[in-house]
Amino acid sequence: MQGLYEQAEWVTRTFAKRGAYVFERLAISEVFIIRPQRFGDARGYFSETFRQRWFDDAAIDITFRQDNHAYSAERGTLRGLHFQLGPSVQAKLVRCLRGAILDVAVDIRKGSPTFGQHVAAELTAEEGNQIFVPHGFAHAYLTLSEDTEVAYKVDNYYDQARESALRFDDPALGIDWPIAGDDLNISDKDRAASLLADLPDYFIYDETRPFNVKCRDIG
Repeated sequence: MQGLYEQAEWVTRTFAKRGAYVFERLAISEVFIIRPQRFGDARGYFSETFRQRWFDDAAIDITFRQDNHAYSAERGTLRGLHFQLGPSVQAKLVRCLRGAILDVAVDIRKGSPTFGQHVAAELTAEEGNQIFVPHGFAHAYLTLSEDTEVAYKVDNYYDQARESALRFDDPALGIDWPIAGDDLNISDKDRAASLLADLPDYFIYDETRPFNVKCRDIG
């Protein structure tokens, strides 16, 4: 089966009467936006926000194991850039339930043609769009409104012993955050995260399997 990743263009797919969605690749093609269709009437709307077949048909071997829900009271709350290591490596499927966020993914796969580069997308509750962040990427989001809620699926459980982070304001990354660093609500731990230049080669890129990187453990 030819996966969506291998096709020149990603277009709307419909698997059931109420199962339409659109995949949109970003500049780093392993990261993409999913736009589930909403079916509205006078009562409101209905939307399928996840279907395993979306990923099966895209030739992405993934099983999500945990759902997370985060609330941020303040605009300008930044969480990231986070990732997990070794057997606890995580891919994420992120959506905004209330408000709006700027979602960022940084390629930290050694040997990747886009190593150290990033993509960013605005996710809003109003639009209902989602972003898929695969293994080998550091991930963060910045809240663009007050009282923001974010939900995301991960394919591995949280593992405190194997969590790590990349510094959000590393000049080598060149991320244009729309809120100044001094005005961000960010944890001390994230402010003290590693620079890209100091990051060990945790993830090794394989061009034959771009969604399945080799991931070393701590130590």
